[in-house]
Amino acid sequence: MVPVDAHRSPTQSVRLAPNEKVCSQHNECHAKGRLHLEAARLTHRLSIAPMMERTDRHFRYFLRLITRRVQLYTEMITTSALLHGEPARLLAYNEAEHPIGVQLGGSDPAELAHCARLAHQYGYDEVNFNVGCPSHRVQTGRFGVCLMGEPELVADCVIAMQEAVALPVTVKTRLGFDDRDSYADLTRFIDAVAQAGCTTFILHARKAWLQGLSPKKNRNIPPLRYDVVHNIKEDFPHLTIIINGGITSLEQVKEQLKRVDGVMIGRIACHDPYMLANADRQIYSDKLRALSRFDVLKHYIPYVKRQLIDGVGLSLLTRPILGLFQGQPGAGDWRRYLSENAHRASAGLEVIEQAATQTKVRADRTVMRYKFSDLRPLNNDSIQSVPRLCGIRGN
Repeated sequence: MVPVDAHRSPTQSVRLAPNEKVCSQHNECHAKGRLHLEAARLTHRLSIAPMMERTDRHFRYFLRLITRRVQLYTEMITTSALLHGEPARLLAYNEAEHPIGVQLGGSDPAELAHCARLAHQYGYDEVNFNVGCPSHRVQTGRFGVCLMGEPELVADCVIAMQEAVALPVTVKTRLGFDDRDSYADLTRFIDAVAQAGCTTFILHARKAWLQGLSPKKNRNIPPLRYDVVHNIKEDFPHLTIIINGGITSLEQVKEQLKRVDGVMIGRIACHDPYMLANADRQIYSDKLRALSRFDVLKHYIPYVKRQLIDGVGLSLLTRPILGLFQGQPGAGDWRRYLSENAHRASAGLEVIEQAATQTKVRADRTVMRYKFSDLRPLNNDSIQSVPRLCGIRGN
């Protein structure tokens, strides 16, 4: 299975080629070499984990209407998919998604270097190397967490990508796998990869069991060991260490930031995306107030309308907003109506409008005074104004 949705098609709102005007800031950074360590720490204070069939371009665009500062990532994309597939489709994204990193899966240094060049050409801000996925598929393909047993190969891959591009190359991994889970094993791995030039490590605070546990169970059953990640930060103070696993609130994020440089959260961002509404204020000290849920929905509708015109199925566009009203009265009605009706062949904007109308959400309903279908889609020239439309200050 191709690691990104094969039904997606690029649209005029999606990045299909480098845009020098938009990315001039990034190109200037690239010309100076890898980002300064302190800048990397600021970017990674809070990030959303790459998640298969979750962090697609529609979800990332939707999250950008909630937070401007949190670092976003693509789903994992294998080198074979990029080399033998359609890079324009697999790497497509909207300019509003910056800062955004691409996560690559593979183990051949030359292939990873080629794919890193593609990421640079498309204007991505970071290349993240997956050394943590525990699925049987990645074991067969010799990438993911099994590469923790080959730190020299991981180091070669990092060197190849860094020589190919000036983008930051980061590594996401676990604390170990199977019986290779000692602290000494982990420090040997980090030391070898750090000597290759990697300065940022995202550590899922669990080991992985390659035999006996499914990828889903590997997300929950191995116990969390935050203390190990904290110890790594103490032993490698010169590195940017980001903790991942089981963190579900901004309060927990702030507590972890006392011990590490950044926090990566995962499925809570899908189940309750609005929990990020105050992230820019609380984590990045921005002064702008959070938008209401209905305001977020209001600004997402023009994007939906444009994507529908371009042939994207409504179910792909409603999946990101299923959790928008999590914890609010009527949230179940909202999810149920969208889930039962968005997949219909004739489904259009009226499904979202009916879901909002029929949902017993007792919140600010001012946005419901107009028809969603009356909203005009944004054009290419107004993509960068999306953050301003949402009251979010640009960089």
